[in-house]
Amino acid sequence: MHTVIDSTAVSTLFTHARSQNGWTDRPVSDQQLEDLYELMKFCPTSANSQPARLVFLRTAEAKERLRPALSPGNVDKTMSAPVVAIIAHDTDFHTQLHKTFPHNPDFAAMFTGDEKRAVRESFAFRNGSLQGAYLIMAARAIGLDCGPMSGFDNALVDKTFFDSGSVKSNFLCALGYGDPSKVMDRLPRLTFGEACQLL
Repeated sequence: MHTVIDSTAVSTLFTHARSQNGWTDRPVSDQQLEDLYELMKFCPTSANSQPARLVFLRTAEAKERLRPALSPGNVDKTMSAPVVAIIAHDTDFHTQLHKTFPHNPDFAAMFTGDEKRAVRESFAFRNGSLQGAYLIMAARAIGLDCGPMSGFDNALVDKTFFDSGSVKSNFLCALGYGDPSKVMDRLPRLTFGEACQLL
């Protein structure tokens, strides 16, 4: 039986939470990053494929490696964040399906071979994106603020941080404790009637 979460939890995850543009110097611990992953890993992906691969940049040296790939408008808020996560996905996720989808040992064959590369890439990108969204919600659930962003050179990030040609970056997410003075006014959202249909 599912229990409806209380209004405080809804506020923390959705209505009060904001994308951050500046950060305090309060640190984020390695344990918090492990706790974040321990929450997000339980969220659903197709065939339990779990293609997301995460790199947490915690040190100034690690973030400096990222700097050349950043768009100018993202440099300051990225470099000042306590942690920056690279959310990526492994297009060879199917090599782990024997572990993550063990009840169907033949399922990996759907993705095996060069002729299935496009299928793997689409599958990994879709499910890795889901996991990136779960990361944001898990971070908020453990009290962290988030600053998700595009605005970087994906190819340069992949060359810099991923030895395997199968792992591709998707987006970045700064993590830490936001500076309230740097938060922008909330922008409009589409209404239910503009975005949804009931058929």
